[in-house]
Amino acid sequence: MSAPRTRLLPWPLLLALLAVLVLPLTALAQAAPAAQNPAPIAEPATQGSALPALPNVSVGRIGNDPVSVPLQTLLLMTGITLLPSLLLVMTAFTRITIVLALLRQALGTGQSPSNQVMIGLALFLTAMIMMPVWQKAWDSGFGPYLNGQIDFRTAWDLGMSPLRAFMLAQIRDTDLMTFAGLSGHGAYNSPAEIPFPTLAASFVTSELKTAFEIGFLIYIPFVIIDLVVASVLMSMGMMMLSPMLISAPFKILLFVLVDGWVLTVGTLAASFNSI
Repeated sequence: MSAPRTRLLPWPLLLALLAVLVLPLTALAQAAPAAQNPAPIAEPATQGSALPALPNVSVGRIGNDPVSVPLQTLLLMTGITLLPSLLLVMTAFTRITIVLALLRQALGTGQSPSNQVMIGLALFLTAMIMMPVWQKAWDSGFGPYLNGQIDFRTAWDLGMSPLRAFMLAQIRDTDLMTFAGLSGHGAYNSPAEIPFPTLAASFVTSELKTAFEIGFLIYIPFVIIDLVVASVLMSMGMMMLSPMLISAPFKILLFVLVDGWVLTVGTLAASFNSI
């Protein structure tokens, strides 16, 4: 038997396969130089004039100098971090929280009311007491500044004036003179001459003293109840029974009967000298 012969593809089919392989390579070689040197993009036609320039973004001023946006952001974030400290040293919050804490301790109720409730009550009471001061500061200083009527320095002085007056109304003269001596200053001729650190330190110490005085007066009736209950238990020979366990219901009953929360809140609000 003879070996089978290999069948060759016809030459028209070979030419077609060769064209299919060569043509894409040729097109790719022609597209490479064009990709290295792209044609310039046609700019959109403008009608009459060039595009307007972007404005210089500056929304704040200190005096006559504009403040850039990054610096404004930095000042804003710094002010936000200092807000808790300012709330403690420049408002009625310090006195209110101390008195409420002493009241809860005098009642002997432990953590009832909770810290969240006490802080919430102190914040709302602080807002109520400080609202007239903040309103005066807004009307005289910060409101006209936002309306573009005065500059920042004038707005700051006018806005801080009601707050300084409120703090000065609560300060004792002895505390003010003590911190004035510590800072190396003598007697001040006017309230405007008092530096803010001296004013804030004097205000905090005066608030602490006033808060403890109010707390002492609140403690007296509850201490009397503890003494009476302890004397009764001693006379009955119940020395192993804790007087605090027996006196706690009587203290709560007395506090509820005299409407103690309203009396405490009203006394705290009335203890601040108005400006």
